Amino acid sequence: MEQKIEYLIRSLGIGATYRGYRYLSYGIKLCLENEDYLLSVSKMLYPQIAKHYYTTSYSVERDLRTVIKVCWDRGNKKLLQEIALRPLTTKPPSSEFFDILTAHIKQKSISTPLV
Repeated sequence: MEQKIEYLIRSLGIGATYRGYRYLSYGIKLCLENEDYLLSVSKMLYPQIAKHYYTTSYSVERDLRTVIKVCWDRGNKKLLQEIALRPLTTKPPSSEFFDILTAHIKQKSISTPLV
């Protein structure tokens, strides 16, 4: 599963040189395990990621905003729009970004069994 997550993140133009890359990957994994994280990104997801990486929720939030901006400004915006299944006219907030990526990975896992 982690390989699919990392492949998707890299396909969106986000490289592992960003701290937010690891946070995004781990955050998607958490959301796949428990969708409640999508309902409370700031209060549940960020603190859990921060705890795992021994940092603060503020740092997690900032670094995730950075990778979303990288994706939107100079990454693969076309792919993001395709997997969102709707037009995106503005850069999505973190909660929506997690939702789009988590739903896509989940749908791909259903249509193609995990190896």
